[in-house]
Amino acid sequence: MRSLAAILIACLALAACVGGPEGGVANYDALRQASTACTAKGGKLVLKDQGDPQYIGDYGCERK
Repeated sequence: MRSLAAILIACLALAACVGGPEGGVANYDALRQASTACTAKGGKLVLKDQGDPQYIGDYGCERK
């Protein structure tokens, strides 16, 4: 039972760290990470129309 609890806690901790451009502040590190992920998919990270440049959720990956 203890090992199950430890695994559950580890999974929850990892899920909290694996945030993407869904939400949060668009700081340098978040923009760099999102841009790298987008480039790996063959796209380019751009600010959505009428988006707030300080909010990472307002950026999207567009195909080139």
